[in-house]
Amino acid sequence: MKRLTAALMLSLAVLTATAQSKKVEYNFTEASDLTMVGKLMPDTPNPYHRVDTVKFKGFTKSENKQVRMSAGLSVAFKTDSKVITIKTKYEDRSFPVNTGGLSARGYDLYIRKDGKWLWAASAVAKDNKPDDNVTLIKDMDGTMHECLLYLPVFSEESSIKIGTEKNATIEAIDNPFRHRIGIFGSSFTHGTSTSRAGMSYPDQLSRMTGLQFLSLGCSGNSKLQTYFADVLCAADVDALVFDGFSNPEAPMIKERLFPFIEKIQKAHPDIPLIFQRTIYREYRNFNTDRDNNERVKTAMADSLMDIAVKKYKNVYYIKTTCATSKDHEATVDGIHPSDYGYTLWAKSIEKPIKKILKKYGIK
Repeated sequence: MKRLTAALMLSLAVLTATAQSKKVEYNFTEASDLTMVGKLMPDTPNPYHRVDTVKFKGFTKSENKQVRMSAGLSVAFKTDSKVITIKTKYEDRSFPVNTGGLSARGYDLYIRKDGKWLWAASAVAKDNKPDDNVTLIKDMDGTMHECLLYLPVFSEESSIKIGTEKNATIEAIDNPFRHRIGIFGSSFTHGTSTSRAGMSYPDQLSRMTGLQFLSLGCSGNSKLQTYFADVLCAADVDALVFDGFSNPEAPMIKERLFPFIEKIQKAHPDIPLIFQRTIYREYRNFNTDRDNNERVKTAMADSLMDIAVKKYKNVYYIKTTCATSKDHEATVDGIHPSDYGYTLWAKSIEKPIKKILKKYGIK
């Protein structure tokens, strides 16, 4: 019995030593050297910023911070590495109470299988060790896989390095999505309350349709501002979609909507401008003041958009926007949808958006 025990201990020691000796050696590739997807303004000095805040002015402090976040951006590549890691140099990390770390500061990996994007892994560095090389996925089969890596929703990065095995291949692939459709909106568009970085409704809509939605979501700050219009006017886009009535109150909508449309149409006279009705927020279920406020601003948006679609060429209004499940459980905090709520949102606008875009040869 003693001899058997000793033999087992020796075997375990050998296995442990062998495992330690097989420590993986990595090559690191800067993510921006691969294919950047979902980027509205491709020429920012920092490739992970969505807007060049030196070139474009007028933002408040919080807006300036938000447009430097990598929300809605992803990286497309192929690799035969059995392991993929992420090493990040953060310039700023946010810790929102209604959005978890995997979404706010982490990464979300999809791999193409049978022509569709299938979720593969999510990971985030420990809060006290943000510079660590974090294993995203391991024990893959070593064949070539096409990957789509979503970047953090509420963080600013100056470097994102993708680690692969030393002798493995990693290469950029063509952008897997078609066209360039800008989408400007609120915290909903930003991806607040998603559980992981690839679950905002613009990201889900891209995977559903194969169309590339270029997200400029800014939490609490989509208020039909002229300086955001300046960015959209300068963007190279085939169409623009707006979640423009979630943040502003009724008087602001009345004051700003038509000048906002006219400014953008002057720069983009021939592309569709597609506005969405804001969603139903569950926090109004028993709060009469909030319910009344939501009713007033939705009525204002509806009445003005009924005029706008007749007054302006190429302007559309989608009223089917819905992130509410039948049981009213698809919410995180009464304001923001859960992942499933954002899925419902994407599905509720998919057909009307595709129908409008088809008129302009965008398929």
